[in-house]
Amino acid sequence: MRTGALTTVMVTSVVLAAAGGAVAQTSPAPPGIPGRVLTLDEAITIALESQPQIQARLADYLAARFRVDQALAPLLPQLTGSWTAQREQSVAVSRGVSGALPPRTVTSWETSTTAQVSASQLLFDFGKTLAATDAAKKNAAVSLEDVELQRQLITQAVKESYTNINFAQRLIRVNQQALERAELNLRSARGFFEVGTRPKSDVTRAEVDVANARVDVIRARNAERVARVALNTAMGIPADTPTQVQDNLTHTPVSLDRSQLLAEALRQRPEYRQTKLRVDAAEATVRQTFRNFFPDITGGGSYGASRADMNEIWELSLSLSWTLYDGGGRIARHREARAAFDAAQARVRAAELDISREVEQAQLTLGETEERIQAAQKAVESAQENFRLAQGRFDAGVGTILELTDAQLALTQAQNTEAQALADFRIALARLERALGRR
Repeated sequence: MRTGALTTVMVTSVVLAAAGGAVAQTSPAPPGIPGRVLTLDEAITIALESQPQIQARLADYLAARFRVDQALAPLLPQLTGSWTAQREQSVAVSRGVSGALPPRTVTSWETSTTAQVSASQLLFDFGKTLAATDAAKKNAAVSLEDVELQRQLITQAVKESYTNINFAQRLIRVNQQALERAELNLRSARGFFEVGTRPKSDVTRAEVDVANARVDVIRARNAERVARVALNTAMGIPADTPTQVQDNLTHTPVSLDRSQLLAEALRQRPEYRQTKLRVDAAEATVRQTFRNFFPDITGGGSYGASRADMNEIWELSLSLSWTLYDGGGRIARHREARAAFDAAQARVRAAELDISREVEQAQLTLGETEERIQAAQKAVESAQENFRLAQGRFDAGVGTILELTDAQLALTQAQNTEAQALADFRIALARLERALGRR
């Protein structure tokens, strides 16, 4: 039982460390963290400010906003300047009158330069550019939801790793107490053996119990160190920071309005908002690909001069560009956009089902942990009384070392089970909050 609990916290901590966004280089820990006990809210605040995964999502959002500007740019005037220089060589052959003089080759060079400024303005494109801009805006909104999603995931990772540290610390105390009891029993068994009232096997059994208790303490301490690494990584600070946390392994009954939870989750979950935004973006893309079947009307003009005499050059133009046939490419792109739109609509329904499942499972798990806490607390009370009786019988010389060892093991297991139930309750509460889209 103790082995399973310790393995669970160690594996969970390693997974959380990976989910927290391990990076090659982390920012130094904010001043005041070492030597101070952090509350859960303080740890979450540090993570939201320091976690590079959140900063990366913010940068992605800014890049998406710049893509909106790129999509809108064709609707604005386009201005270009050009300057060209050309040097030409001409060769002429002159002949004398009546051939009296030999022919003569004359070589001449002529340099000409032209400078001009050209402007063009898209007058009408049947809404193609506006549709592309609308799609870019929706994709930027999707990127913004990525920021909130990452914040919620980091918050959940902090809550779980914070709880795992407290769970490991609770196991350290439980197993340290078990070690102290085992050492006391060993001294008693040796005393009885020396006076001849107990066999050598009692001493050997007590020594085995002491060794096992020491192993459990060592494993619990390592589990605490691993959980601290996971918390530091989730907060975006160096993994070796000596972070200290406040004990949160307490049980406060939770009351939920089950009829309102799904509506709250659909309203607050960034993943769901993303799926709906992707539908809007896909619809804008459908409009854009449909408008590609229509022409573009562009007005333009240029003004400049040509040397050497600086002749004035100007031009005005109005052009209509219409691709009549491109091998079916536009039709295929339009059909692709329609299929992507249908897929985006289906994903909205799939997201609703996934969120409904996550909310329902989180509620059931939370209720199960609350029931386990009550049962575990009663088991601890019974195990303590059983150990007290077994200890008294052994000290009085009427109980066996096997009876005492079993009672001690049952007490340690009950205390471990209670700590596990409390930790599971805190983690289940964090996962329910995540399922509801809360931070």
